[in-house]
Amino acid sequence: MSQVNSVWRTFSAAPHRMMFLAGAVQGLAVIAWWLTELIGRYTSAWLSPAWTIPATWAHGFLMIYCFFPFFIFGFLMTVYPNWMNGTKIPPRRYVPAFLSLACGVLLFYIGLLAGKELLIVALVLILAGWGVAFYALLDVLITARHPDKLHPRITSVALGMGWVGILAFLLWLVTGNALFVVFSLKAGVWFLLLPIFFTICHRMIPFFSSRVLDNYQIVRPTGALGVMLVCSYGHGMLEILGWNAWLWLFDLPLLAQTMHLSWHWQLRRSFEIRLLAVLHVGFAWTSVALALYAVQSLALLAGVSMLGFAPLHALTIGLFGSMVLGMASRVTLGHSGAELEADSSTWALFWGFQLAALARIGGDLPLAGAAAGHFYLLAATVWLACFVPWFVKYAPKYWRPRSDGQPG
Repeated sequence: MSQVNSVWRTFSAAPHRMMFLAGAVQGLAVIAWWLTELIGRYTSAWLSPAWTIPATWAHGFLMIYCFFPFFIFGFLMTVYPNWMNGTKIPPRRYVPAFLSLACGVLLFYIGLLAGKELLIVALVLILAGWGVAFYALLDVLITARHPDKLHPRITSVALGMGWVGILAFLLWLVTGNALFVVFSLKAGVWFLLLPIFFTICHRMIPFFSSRVLDNYQIVRPTGALGVMLVCSYGHGMLEILGWNAWLWLFDLPLLAQTMHLSWHWQLRRSFEIRLLAVLHVGFAWTSVALALYAVQSLALLAGVSMLGFAPLHALTIGLFGSMVLGMASRVTLGHSGAELEADSSTWALFWGFQLAALARIGGDLPLAGAAAGHFYLLAATVWLACFVPWFVKYAPKYWRPRSDGQPG
């Protein structure tokens, strides 16, 4: 029993340990579940189970609200006190948040087979855990005496929108009104995830670059955050309204902004340091996704439907997925006492992960044709082929003591 207590004390010693492990488990579980669905849909191996709710909507919810947020909360709970010279978040805040979120996600999977009532209970638990974690971050934001709170204010508003998005999904389960689920899934991408990932990139990529690249000048224009917020929320609202032919009005200005940042953040030079390059490459996917969205939108304006979910997956797997892999690896290494460097295996896994993004995008390109399903299967398989070794390599660090003997 003392060994169990010792492991628990280590595991619960810092918020990133608990949240990152839950996120890592989800990185396996959500794609393994989705691959089960895809095999039943596109092969004759078996029939897909009769899920309680449409599988596509379940997949979207699990990725948006039950995978990425664990890494987001773990990261923000670590950096908020550092960004604002605030008080560290105590275990009495992040442990209940972790338990409620993790139990809610587990019940969600069970509810996909057991029935809508269990899904409703799962959503209530997720909302409760999200609320506790959100309150912990808000407490740091409000009480810290720091002159610059711009980045945490933006991410905090986005987390609030995420809670609203989960509530909307719950309202869909209760009422059956599909408008709620549409809002939930669209808001999750454009009001929650993109503002958070863009803001973290804006804050951290120039900073990390300046620490390891010689004669590096930090470029961090405040106006870029304003452009992002207007364009991200504008794009999201148009998608919710179904006015996809006009998305280019917001996508093209944001595309110009992201390309400007990648250039001035010196994407090419980042390859001198692998652990830095993964962040720059991840951010570069933003430009790819926005370009695809703009092409898709302009084609719709001309009466042509094309590209399907390719732009969405360039954003979700390309940007969000790559940044999770890069930031989680960096934080895990730094807070376990290990050297801050991406070794050959991490570097290889990262590039394998890029193949997953390309495969999923390829399935919705015109040339894919009837083979689209094979691309989808390939993308999920490659994701797991990369995420399993990453899990084996990094997950044990969350329940083991730091190698340097330091706390946390």
